Amino acid sequence: MMETVHVALGDRAYDVRIGAGLLADAGKHMVGLLNRPRVWIVTEERVAGLHLTALQAALSAAGIESDALILPPGEATKDWAHLTRTVEWLLAQRVERKDVVVAFGGGVIGDLVGFAAAILRRGVRFVQMPTSLLAQVDSSVGGKTGINSPHGKNLIGAFHQPSLVLADIDVLGTLAPRDFLAGYGEVVKYGGLGSLDFFEWLETNGPALAAGDVGLRTEAVRRSVQMKADIVERDETEQGDRALLNLGHTFGHALEAATGYSDRLLHGEGVAIGCALAFETSARMGLMPQESPSRFRAHLAEMGMKRNLSDIAGDLPDAAGLIDLMGQDKKVEAGKIKFVLAREIGEAFVCSETDLDVVRDVLDEGLSGR
Repeated sequence: MMETVHVALGDRAYDVRIGAGLLADAGKHMVGLLNRPRVWIVTEERVAGLHLTALQAALSAAGIESDALILPPGEATKDWAHLTRTVEWLLAQRVERKDVVVAFGGGVIGDLVGFAAAILRRGVRFVQMPTSLLAQVDSSVGGKTGINSPHGKNLIGAFHQPSLVLADIDVLGTLAPRDFLAGYGEVVKYGGLGSLDFFEWLETNGPALAAGDVGLRTEAVRRSVQMKADIVERDETEQGDRALLNLGHTFGHALEAATGYSDRLLHGEGVAIGCALAFETSARMGLMPQESPSRFRAHLAEMGMKRNLSDIAGDLPDAAGLIDLMGQDKKVEAGKIKFVLAREIGEAFVCSETDLDVVRDVLDEGLSGR
């Protein structure tokens, strides 16, 4: 059964369709969007090897022609060079403003292609077809697009909403276990930021979900997307509530920068560790019960996930160095780092008066355990 979450943004509204078998029906879902029966797919090598032939066959069956650009995999692709390559390819293909570009891949491809669509001819339409759990529950929804800089993650980009999101749950079965669990870091974030009930549901169902239960996976994606859609509808361009979606990200982005956006630390792993650090900071500041960070970490441990700084291979900067990296976070205002902290699991808030001495102590303790 297909689930649909509607993102109500006026004339930029769109559906997120979630379920098994959507890849095989992709043409049927897209055909009503098209000004002419042709689309341009941007994907990456691993996804192309597994799924591109099937996608193009599904499009062809609906009378839709397609061409594809295949980029290298990995976070390093989210840079100026690959953005330029993508835009120039789309221009060479004579993509028009009323055409549709398809972002077919994980969060890297979705962010990069969405940004390319935002700036191409001052804005062309695009469809998100997320192939990773992380992209299905988070980056494909909400219209944040962009690339990384040596100064930090996602510092260059634009808000550009997709016209449709197709999240095929079956595709998740081809993910490596580490990649699936990295995506789960974003799923558990939603419980941490806004729903203790969802977190408790994950405590009960997380192991079976990870083991492959399609119904549980569909429900986890639906609930995550619905929570994000509700927040985006209230605050599309992150002037207030949307910042809550960055729970764990101020810590996590600094850790990603410190590890060179490499396979040493995947984005969702950084988010999971970052959430644990945010909860620990909250408890040390007297904002949340002392047992809550331990409960959160216990669930990550049960899922076999990274949860501590000691779980990151290789050298890391000291606490001062990590805090300096946090100074490039997009939530910095007037030179002050704004953290997403919590009063309890499921009760996050944006804090502009975080005690950096506490943050430093939490980081020092985590680093000393390495």
